[in-house]
Amino acid sequence: MSTVNPQPLWQPTAERIAEARITRFQAWAAEHHGAPADGGYAALHRWSVEELETFWKAVTEWFDVRFTTPYERVLGDRSMPGAQWFPGATLNYAEHALRAADSRADEPALLHVDETHDPRPVTWADLRRQVGSLAAELRALGVRPGDRVSGYLPNIPEAVVALLATAAVGGVWTSCAPDFGARSVLDRFQQVEPVVLFTVDGYRYGGKEHDRREIVAELRRELPTLRAVVHIPLLGTDAPDGALEWSALTAADTAPVFEQVPFDHPLWVLYSSGTTGLPKAIVQSQGGILVEHLKQLGLHCDLGPEDRFFWYTSTGWMMWNFLVSGLLTGTTVVLYDGSPGYPDTGAQWRIAERTGATLYGTSAAYVMACRKAGVHPSRDHDLSAVKCVATTGSPLPPDGFRWLHDEVRHDLWIASVSGGTDVCSCFAGAVPTLPVHIGELQAPCLGTDLQSWDPSGNPLTDEVGELVVTNPMPSMPIHFWNDPDGSRYHDSYFDTYPGVWRHGDWITLTARGSVVIHGRSDSTLNRQGVRMGSADIYEAVERLPEIKESLVVGIEQPDGGYWMPLFVHLAPGATLDDDLTDRIRKTIRTQLSPRHVPDEIIEVPGIPHTLTGKRIEVPVKRLLQGTPLEKAVNPGSIDNLDLLAHYQEVARTRP
Repeated sequence: MSTVNPQPLWQPTAERIAEARITRFQAWAAEHHGAPADGGYAALHRWSVEELETFWKAVTEWFDVRFTTPYERVLGDRSMPGAQWFPGATLNYAEHALRAADSRADEPALLHVDETHDPRPVTWADLRRQVGSLAAELRALGVRPGDRVSGYLPNIPEAVVALLATAAVGGVWTSCAPDFGARSVLDRFQQVEPVVLFTVDGYRYGGKEHDRREIVAELRRELPTLRAVVHIPLLGTDAPDGALEWSALTAADTAPVFEQVPFDHPLWVLYSSGTTGLPKAIVQSQGGILVEHLKQLGLHCDLGPEDRFFWYTSTGWMMWNFLVSGLLTGTTVVLYDGSPGYPDTGAQWRIAERTGATLYGTSAAYVMACRKAGVHPSRDHDLSAVKCVATTGSPLPPDGFRWLHDEVRHDLWIASVSGGTDVCSCFAGAVPTLPVHIGELQAPCLGTDLQSWDPSGNPLTDEVGELVVTNPMPSMPIHFWNDPDGSRYHDSYFDTYPGVWRHGDWITLTARGSVVIHGRSDSTLNRQGVRMGSADIYEAVERLPEIKESLVVGIEQPDGGYWMPLFVHLAPGATLDDDLTDRIRKTIRTQLSPRHVPDEIIEVPGIPHTLTGKRIEVPVKRLLQGTPLEKAVNPGSIDNLDLLAHYQEVARTRP
């Protein structure tokens, strides 16, 4: 694998390497903590996993983490699950997120952009004031440390204020985007029993207004633990009976009071996609997220006070929480509320231009959609401020790397990153001092002992294996909600290799230290004992202009055989005739191998996704194996449930 792309697509200049925060951190850690002064990133990474406690101590010192009571040691228990980070320490996440207000009161902390694409600033001083006012009101409503506070909100400044005010009082934040239906929201919020609900009356998307008042009324009926509902009139409607007005709760000029909580005190609850059952309610800690995000954003993403951080996301995706944490590094955070492709496919590039974004993050799917639509970002927009374009959600295909290089800028740092909601961070991805090779993530992240293992637990190099992490990370879940004996948490990550985190992705670690992601291992294609990643097939097939999107699954047959159909959603005007079928097969055979060629190519009216945009391979596989729809998939987790009828029909009519 390491010989596939011997020449880098991008190489940082000597000046850029010297100026990178990670370079300065390494020199400082060498002087103060015995880190290697030479050997570049590879040496620093090796030290960070071999001297795990020293590394994380160094991170807290470098970023001046404020412990109100000191920690007894960095790591009280190294076991996974159950690692105890910084026992004895107390702190507050929101206090750190608002620290820049002391020195940069009148500068923008947030830039809010809607589909008009006109940025509206919220200054650090005003953000701090609103958080202070709302935190005082939450306390007056009886919200105490550990109480859950929920948001049914789009990506707007009010959502950030509500999260920070919740953290300030020691509450536990949880949110869903307003395009989620009532059942999807209740599947999540009913598990955690919130005492306060922040909600909008509706949202704007694709040039249209979407009224959500009926859904909000249903949420109020079905969440009996609510003590208060706060109305944010995004569409200008009056507050429903019994609801509080956002404006009244945030009007006071009150300095925030930050509850000092234990390091492992819960900060928020995130949710797995829940395609096959109730979503897992994943709880992460104030301290764990604080130090992990400082490392990730301040060192890997190289963000600081002069930067503007834009990532296209919604409040139902972990990337929103990650985006808000840009405040920890004093960075101005760009919040975009609207369709990613309105009024045209290139909309996100216009937002990056209008906001002066220095780091712009999006999905691999959006990059490929721009490529297919003939978007020309640098021709049509001034993107001179953009230093880095980052992608996640799925592996960025090689053509995506080439397109960004050719159409944005030749000296563009392209950071394909991979992690998960489970840790609200990245296992591998951005390193500002390393070269970028086409189709590869730059390196495993600091403090993350990322390995590729075979089924027996032997490490692999230049071979496909399971993504595992062999040491604890501070942002790993402290627990799942309503999992008192920890069995669901254990079974999710630790049942394959005891004491080692197995994430469920196929990866290759190359000899030069880069990482290739091949797709989910729980939907693995396995023909004649050879494991194949679905992402490799998508990348090859979706180069064809006639293919809008595709989905491949492998079905073990009762007679020992193996059936591997490829479902294709065609571009407008395309026809799945013999010529296109032959070209699909030839493309896969030539670019991958004969083993990758599907047994059947089937046209479908669309590819179903989770609510955060990921193709749902496992539920489709279960449908094709004859599992009834209600057992194969959680209907509240799918973006278009009607599409599944077509896959059911394939299962029913197949001989």
